Amino acid sequence: MEKKIVIDMKGIRKSYYIGTENELEVLKGIDITVYEGEFVAIVGASGSGKSTLMNIIGSLDRPTSGSYILEDVDITAAKDNQLSNIRNQKIGFVFQTYNLISKTNAIKNVEMPMLYGGVPGKQRIERAKELLKIVGMGDRMKHLPEELSGGQKQRVAIAGIIAMEPKCIVLDEPTAMLDPKGRREVMQTITQLNRDKGITVILITHHMDEAAQAQRVIVLHNGKVADDGTPAEVFSKVENMHKIGLASPQTVELCYELNKNGFDLPLSSLDPNECAQILYEELKV
Repeated sequence: MEKKIVIDMKGIRKSYYIGTENELEVLKGIDITVYEGEFVAIVGASGSGKSTLMNIIGSLDRPTSGSYILEDVDITAAKDNQLSNIRNQKIGFVFQTYNLISKTNAIKNVEMPMLYGGVPGKQRIERAKELLKIVGMGDRMKHLPEELSGGQKQRVAIAGIIAMEPKCIVLDEPTAMLDPKGRREVMQTITQLNRDKGITVILITHHMDEAAQAQRVIVLHNGKVADDGTPAEVFSKVENMHKIGLASPQTVELCYELNKNGFDLPLSSLDPNECAQILYEELKV
């Protein structure tokens, strides 16, 4: 069965200060297709165009030229007063700052988008409880945000986003403010939602170990797509990554450095346990 296309971008360009001496082209012809149920990570050095592309994907901004179809809706042809409804119905955003109401407990925070969406009270409560359990927060329903860790806050925020059942969620550096434990919790939640619920996920991140958990990695450089493939395909091109100011995950970088010193290790080992086993086999006498 052919997979349904969720996002179809062709020739996306975005310029600012158009017609002035300061005109700046940030996106320079982006072609991206994302299919239903995919988990796609977008990476790039500062200034590569990640944030601008994210805003266009989420219909927060319009491209200067090109075509963008979100499911069956032509975003580039939509009127300004239509974009808000399109965002609410088809795409959900998770930011690095949680966006929770501080004086309201977890279950009420998850209920909030459903309240504005007109979902009846009893149905809201049951749905919020279900979603908090799904993201591993079933035992924190009555807790205020100040009583939660960073990773727990982000999981509540994710539950609130998926409450409205968007076809796609976009996560903008969702672990940037978290400690390692919180990062693991959030990434486990994202991966589970994609795997078990079939939610299409687009993750914007500067953590290459997080990008390695996606099914596909898109690398941006200077407003263009520099690479697009599986994590193993993309990150094994270590020198290409270095040329554009990025590093591969630590496991790959380790094998790369060892290879410069006479080893012959594969550069596709993204999992630390797999990498450790390869090193063990190589080094054992």
